[in-house]
Amino acid sequence: MTQPLRLCLCLHNHQPIGNFDHVFEASYQDSYRLFLDVFERFPGINIGLHTSGCLLEWLEENHPEYVERLAALVAEGRIEIVGGAYYESILTMIPRRDRVGQIRAYADFLRERFQTEVTGMWMPERVWEPSLVCDIAEAGMRWTILDDFHFKAAGLTQDELHGYYVTEDEGRLLSIFPGSEPLRYLLPFGDPQATIDYLGRINMERPGAVVMFGDDGEKFGSWPDTRRHVYDEGWLERMFGLLQDNAHWIRVATPSEAHAAVGPTGKIYLPECSYREMTEWALPVARQHDLEDLRHEFEHDARWSKISPLLRGGFWRNFKVRYEETAEMYARMLLVSQRVEAAAAAGLHEELVSSARRSLFRGQCNCGYWHGAFGGVYLPHLRNAVYGALIEADNLLDAAEQQPAGYIEATAADYNLDSHPELRLVNRHVGLLLAPFSGGMLYEFDVKAARHNLLATMRRRPEAYHRKVLAVGGHGSDECASIHDRVVFKQDGLDQALQYDTAPRKSLIDHFLHVDASLETVARGQTEELGDFVEGVYEAKLRRNPGRVQAQLSRQGHADGANVRITKGVTLSADSHEIEIAYLLEGLPQDRQLHFAVELNFAGMPAGADDRYFFRGGEHCEQPGSFERLGQLGEWLDLPEGWDLGLADDWLGLRARLASNQPTHFWAFPIAAVSQSEGGFELIHQSVAVLPHWYVRGDAHGRWSVVMRLAVATREHEAANTLPDAVEELAATP
Repeated sequence: MTQPLRLCLCLHNHQPIGNFDHVFEASYQDSYRLFLDVFERFPGINIGLHTSGCLLEWLEENHPEYVERLAALVAEGRIEIVGGAYYESILTMIPRRDRVGQIRAYADFLRERFQTEVTGMWMPERVWEPSLVCDIAEAGMRWTILDDFHFKAAGLTQDELHGYYVTEDEGRLLSIFPGSEPLRYLLPFGDPQATIDYLGRINMERPGAVVMFGDDGEKFGSWPDTRRHVYDEGWLERMFGLLQDNAHWIRVATPSEAHAAVGPTGKIYLPECSYREMTEWALPVARQHDLEDLRHEFEHDARWSKISPLLRGGFWRNFKVRYEETAEMYARMLLVSQRVEAAAAAGLHEELVSSARRSLFRGQCNCGYWHGAFGGVYLPHLRNAVYGALIEADNLLDAAEQQPAGYIEATAADYNLDSHPELRLVNRHVGLLLAPFSGGMLYEFDVKAARHNLLATMRRRPEAYHRKVLAVGGHGSDECASIHDRVVFKQDGLDQALQYDTAPRKSLIDHFLHVDASLETVARGQTEELGDFVEGVYEAKLRRNPGRVQAQLSRQGHADGANVRITKGVTLSADSHEIEIAYLLEGLPQDRQLHFAVELNFAGMPAGADDRYFFRGGEHCEQPGSFERLGQLGEWLDLPEGWDLGLADDWLGLRARLASNQPTHFWAFPIAAVSQSEGGFELIHQSVAVLPHWYVRGDAHGRWSVVMRLAVATREHEAANTLPDAVEELAATP
């Protein structure tokens, strides 16, 4: 009897940590629930299902009835539960101990929750490196799924990809199914009969073949326009009906059923790779343009089918080069991972260390670390969630180490993995990281009680799709299509909103501007930089006194024709919620003014909401303790000489106030980037830039100085009545 063709349908359902609750709910209502509604009516069809730990935790809390439905289908043998990294981390991004830990921890959880063995895993974003074999095997997995693109990169042809292969590393074995790219585009965008015809051709040429479809479950209802197409217009019903009608030659099997029934096609060693689009997104923008142009030029050439499988894009790890923001999160994650490992080795409080490890795993969720057709690193709530989890892990480790209230530390090390030392100041309330070799900038400001990094910012930079924004304008497609092919504009005028930053959007960035520079020219990037301090190298010293530490940074440079030296000190005291920022400028001319500005950025305090606003006031007001509310954080502010400026986010429960010891001009404006997501192109708020600035002239010794204090307050501080005098007024409502 002729062996049937085995079709494995393996769905991957995932929502990242930090995603909005309404997005989880919409995905549940539009995709996960509706898919089960149809699937349950076709008992002859079995599938594999991977649900990420982030999503499953949400489902357990918000829709336990759905999880119970899954459990019943697992008990019937209709659904195979597919494992993976607990919080959907890209495995090549995290230490080996965390790879094994995440896979094992999730398999144990799934085994207990669904009373089933978990022998296969989903490979997050199909990012692959050969050394993963040992870690995956050590974690107890027997098989995984990659794209056929990986196999073609190893030299195989499409005709050789109708089964699974065995690979090996250091004597450990792993079976790998090649996911079908043709099916990724047919399901659910092609007519159901086209899928049957495609499978029929394979069955004619390769009797007994195994064909694997492994892709996002969200494309069945959550991707733009797919709910109407898949459910309202009956696409999934027709697809399952056709599969059932052709059950005499198509067996829709779970991955483990196919793995057990059919031997491996052969042995293969795969190069590092991901799915085709991901490798392209990892390339520099100019190379993405080159590849896109080559494809358009040659795709109708008869030779293209032979050439295209040999073309590859870039290496996933280079997202850490394309985006310094990714590199910063990655380095921060490694620091926390090292702390967790050290605490476990030291036998510290087991429950606290275990909770810290879980928070670390959550902070390794991949979605905020890269960017392609999905918003990724451009989405502030995903970056905030990563930092929130990592700061939470640090807080738990502080508790495990029993850090006293007066704990304070100043250290120097290569914290961002750029081969240069950075400076770290930390107490029980805040944590700071400064980069002397990058303008002496402050690039991380953790508010521990809020589990928030005020500098989880994003630099605006060219992206390959921006030329599409410029070329197409505001006219997109409304047709149901793959997210890789859609051109939809969620706002008008995006081509006019494109703007690029020449330096990171961090804090304590030192500018010398034209004397006549204005808020508009600065906000639009139309003013010339007259100094060489923005990304210049600063000399650095750490000073430690009982209960007080200081990072001192200095640079001799040029500013508008003058030889100027900047010395800036960042001081943190034990048990304090504020930092002192002192500037001394030397070598200033006495016969003319220089225009000096210090840029600070504040992330995670979005624009466009009444409960996120500017304020000013305090000790210099005519009525002490009074405040003036200045408008939403999305507004542009040009404030003449004053003493302070504050930012409030009442939803987050966080306020920050910058106060100066001398009259100061303040500019403030929002930073927004034109980004691509599965829903289309849109302008996304990234941070608020605040620039205190002065028209400075040297005294008799060519000197000028200013001292500022940046204080933060949270609801937790207020509730605990721990606000120091310098920030007590922040508790009042402006």
